[in-house]
Amino acid sequence: MSKSSTVTVREKPVEEVATAKVAGLAIHGEMIVVQTDQRIELVDLTSRVMEFVRQFNVREGLVSLWSMHTTCALFINEFQTALLSDIKRFLEQMVARDAEWLHNDPQHSDCDRMNADSHLRALILGHSLTLQVSGGEVVLGQWQRILMAELDGPRARSLRIQIFGIS
Repeated sequence: MSKSSTVTVREKPVEEVATAKVAGLAIHGEMIVVQTDQRIELVDLTSRVMEFVRQFNVREGLVSLWSMHTTCALFINEFQTALLSDIKRFLEQMVARDAEWLHNDPQHSDCDRMNADSHLRALILGHSLTLQVSGGEVVLGQWQRILMAELDGPRARSLRIQIFGIS
């Protein structure tokens, strides 16, 4: 087994912006960048995603959000200060940064970031969301927010957002 990670190579790079329309069906996708300031940071993306959906006048459909990173996750939860602190503490307790992870061991891995904990925390949260669009708006419950978890920052994070639906 190699000490290096396997690189995923596409024949054609992901387009920054891509649009297709056929008989009332619209698909539009683009990259968005989120700059983080901390190693572990929770960012509320709800307003940004809602504005994206409104911009394309899709009445009924889906909006998908995808992290282009293995140490940056997406999830739905409440955005409240005490709960955000609890989420960070939960992640830190579930996956200790200073545990003896093979990914951090030069005998087993060529990764010099010492970020095994970040990869493992992302496994708990996930890398993508798909949300319903109904009546031209993102469908969310009263307290639900679209959150991004930076798990190995600070960094600029690329997310791919795509809307698919009928206008």
